Amino acid sequence: MNCPKCKQPLIDSTLSTALAVKHCTNCQGSWIPAVEYQAWVSQEPQKSLSPELFSELLNNIDVVPSPFDSKAALCPECHHYLARAKVSMKNPFYVERCPSCTGVWCDEGEWNMLEKLGLSTTIEQLFSSGWQARMREQLHAYQERQAVVDKVGPELAAQLFQLASVLEKHPNGDFAAAYLMRRFDRTYV
Repeated sequence: MNCPKCKQPLIDSTLSTALAVKHCTNCQGSWIPAVEYQAWVSQEPQKSLSPELFSELLNNIDVVPSPFDSKAALCPECHHYLARAKVSMKNPFYVERCPSCTGVWCDEGEWNMLEKLGLSTTIEQLFSSGWQARMREQLHAYQERQAVVDKVGPELAAQLFQLASVLEKHPNGDFAAAYLMRRFDRTYV
């Protein structure tokens, strides 16, 4: 069995807590056979990525995508093209999975990122349109908040976020927000 990215022979290895994989010593990627992955997942506690954790990770983790990340690849087991799922971060990366045998390819460092994000036990969700849509929404919300911080500074941004939270919970919060909007509407000045 050869590496789907650099065509070198894959060797037996392990990831995490005894997840048997085929590893490429050249590009440092790992092929995770579906049978091995399913057996491993059945022994691991399920994790999920909360919006709060996602925002924290976006702030604190800098991903350096593998140079092989953009290279199309064939499944080393059944030779179908691998499907790609984007993991949206400041520097996104892609996890690949065979649509036929459901084995997973992780380029160097991607498995570690999946573990940090709490996604290593639910890789299949990465390939669903619902999950991709939620991640785009969370990334957009993070970018919007970051733009506010950049424009008004961290102190005023913190006050704005706190006020927004209070107004969201108040039964007439929309009226108060509309009042603020009218105060800054330049057409009536």
